[in-house]
Amino acid sequence: MRPKTLFAFICHTVLWPGLGLLTIGCSDSHRAALNKQVVVYTSVDDVFARPICEQFERDTGIKVLLVPDTEETKSTGLLNRLIAEKERPQADVFWSGDPVRAAILKSKGVSAAYRSPTAEGMLADYSDSEGYWTGLSARARVIIYNKNLVPEDQKPRSINDLADARFKGKVCIANPLFGTTSMHAAALFQVLGDDKAREFFQSLTENDVKILSSNGEVRRRVAAGEFSIGLTDTDDAHVAIQEGKPIGVVYPDADGRGTLVVPNAAVLIAGGPNPDAGRQFIDYLLRPETELALAKSEAAQMPLRPGVRPPEGVTPITSLKVMDVDYQKLADKLEELSRGFLKEWVDQNK
Repeated sequence: MRPKTLFAFICHTVLWPGLGLLTIGCSDSHRAALNKQVVVYTSVDDVFARPICEQFERDTGIKVLLVPDTEETKSTGLLNRLIAEKERPQADVFWSGDPVRAAILKSKGVSAAYRSPTAEGMLADYSDSEGYWTGLSARARVIIYNKNLVPEDQKPRSINDLADARFKGKVCIANPLFGTTSMHAAALFQVLGDDKAREFFQSLTENDVKILSSNGEVRRRVAAGEFSIGLTDTDDAHVAIQEGKPIGVVYPDADGRGTLVVPNAAVLIAGGPNPDAGRQFIDYLLRPETELALAKSEAAQMPLRPGVRPPEGVTPITSLKVMDVDYQKLADKLEELSRGFLKEWVDQNK
C-alpha cells in the first residue's frame, strides 16, 4: 500500500471496541455514510427489540448496530458501560427497559435532552419533564401463581402476601440488584419508607423466599410447579400463558398502594457518533405503530398513547391503580440501595 493510500486508510478507520471497524472522517460523503447507521444499546429483550430495529432499517435505510444486555444483569450492565464511555460515547441511543436507568444517566450527564415530535399524545406522567428520556410501551410488576398449586380463593393479592406463612418456602423473586426487580425494590422504599421496607425484606427472609437469576427464571419455575408464586413482569406472565402454562396473574395492591408500572425509556446519548440517526431512531420508537407492534408481540406491552389498542389479556394502563412513584427519586434511591442494603440482603439470602 502506498504511503498516501495508507494514510487515508488510517485517517478514515478506527477500531471501536465491541463494534468492530467503523469509518470516520471529515468529508461530506463520509458524514453521509456515518448517518446511515445508529448504535443502539438496549436492555429490552432481544426477541422484542430486534424486530423493531429490523423494521426501522427497512423503512429508513439506516443500519442499526444493536447491543443487547444479558438477562442476568438486565439494565445494570449497559448502564455501567454507558457511564464508563461518557467521555467517548459509542452509543447513540439507549432503549431502556425501565425509566430508572434513564434517570441515572440524566443525573450523571450521560444523556442529552430531546423532545421528539412523535411523542405528542403520550401520557406525560411516564416521561422526563425536561426531555432527557421519553417513556413508551410499559409493563407492570405482577404476581404470578401456579393454578395447580394455589386455589383461586387463596391466590395472593398483595406484595405483602410474598411473606405470608401459607407460601413459606414457595415464593421466588429475581435478584433485586438487577432489572425491574431492583426498580420495584426502590419503589417500595419510596412508598413505604426505609424502616417498613427493611421490615418487608426481612419478612421475605423469614418466609424463605428464593432469589433467582432473572424474571424469566421466575416465570419458568413457577410454571413448572417448583414454586407456587413469584414476582415478575407482565411480559413474562404473558409468555407463560401463551405457552399454555397453568399461570394466573395478579396486579397487586389494586385496593391499596397500587401496581408498579414500568415504561420503556428512549434516551439520546450526549455526544453520540450519529446524533441525527439517533434522533430519527427515537422518533421511530415513539410512533403509534411501534407501540402497537409491541402490544401485539409476545411482550404484550401496554401502550402509553391513548387510542392504541392494548394487548388482549393485559389490563390497560388507564384501568390500573398505579403505584405513585417519582422515577428520578427512584434512581437516587436505587444507587444507594444497590451499594448498601439490597446488596447486603442478597448476600445474606443466597
